Amino acid sequence: MPSLPRLTSPQPGPSGVFLPLQAPAAKAGSQRLRTWDIPTTFHCSIIGTCLTAGELRQILVKAGQEDARTATDHALHGRGVRLAGQRDHAAKLLNKALDKRHESAIKRIPRQADEAALRSIWRESFDRGDIAGPYWALMSHPGSPQALIRDIFGEVHMLSHLVGSASRLDIARLTRLEKDLALAHEKSERQEQRLRTAADERVALQQRIRQLEEKLVQAQASAAASRQASPATGATDRVETGSNRANTFAEQLVAAEETIGGLQRALDHSQDLSNALLRENEALEAMLAERTRSGERQDAVAMPGPVLYVGGRRNLFDHLRACAENRRVDLLLHDGGMEDSTTLLPALVGQAATVLFPVDHISHTAVGLVKRLCREQGKSYLPLRSAGLASFLAAITGAYGRL
Repeated sequence: MPSLPRLTSPQPGPSGVFLPLQAPAAKAGSQRLRTWDIPTTFHCSIIGTCLTAGELRQILVKAGQEDARTATDHALHGRGVRLAGQRDHAAKLLNKALDKRHESAIKRIPRQADEAALRSIWRESFDRGDIAGPYWALMSHPGSPQALIRDIFGEVHMLSHLVGSASRLDIARLTRLEKDLALAHEKSERQEQRLRTAADERVALQQRIRQLEEKLVQAQASAAASRQASPATGATDRVETGSNRANTFAEQLVAAEETIGGLQRALDHSQDLSNALLRENEALEAMLAERTRSGERQDAVAMPGPVLYVGGRRNLFDHLRACAENRRVDLLLHDGGMEDSTTLLPALVGQAATVLFPVDHISHTAVGLVKRLCREQGKSYLPLRSAGLASFLAAITGAYGRL
């Protein structure tokens, strides 16, 4: 089989990576190239693009390198690059794995295709995101000219930089969201504990009421029996005593019912707060799950127009903008008069379809002004539980219902 000799005088390519001065062209119709026939300059991109770390690990273990089972991904990559330039049994296993892994892509490219056809195949594959298979198929194709090899290598090289940069940004955002979600979970657990305590107190009060009712019934029955069995002398005093006890029990019953009513109202308020926290948690979990699966922007509930956020903490404004942009929400911001003038609010309310404001981080003056402007201009507004990112995210993703 004809081999492709390696050149010893590389020149820097357009991406700053040293490329061979001139890669020999193989005759059309000859056998496909193997890794050791390809200049070593391209081995790093071939191994990193066309094989996963798991596949490379299996190849090295099969080649007798048992320590590859615990090696890091970076160490595996270095071994694979060195192996690609050899001609031993392990290199043949590597080349065979590449051919088998991308067999369908290899079969789609005719052996006798000219440069224009090969470029067309690469462009179509690249545009639809199918990179690994066509890259190996074209790099090992006997008819791939030097210009095509240089161009596709440059595109793959730059694509790796773009993907790495985007991944770092996604990891940073994911870390922030995980911290916010952990805080929300802690708040939810504390709220659930308070709800359980209130429920226990309510059960205890209900038991106490039943005991008082039973005593009241017994006292009334005892008073009636005393009236019937006792002679006239002294009967009036016993009846009055029984009546006084019954009145006392009745007063205690009324007081207990009032206490239960207060506890019930507190329990209802706590339940509403817990439901709000659960909705915020669900919104955060859905966002994290979507970023973990694809890293793409998540479609949100269609908003009727721009959303104005008044108040809150200025150090979170960048995060609010990022969440809104990720859900295609047109967000307007005003800090409620801390630094931004309140004279801007009428115009901003006029632009917005919906106004949001956190009740825990806005002045009473700003709240009154926002409500009055919304009533005058016929705009809807929604108070948020807190100035945190979770409450805002729950609102724009529809966790509180359509705005």
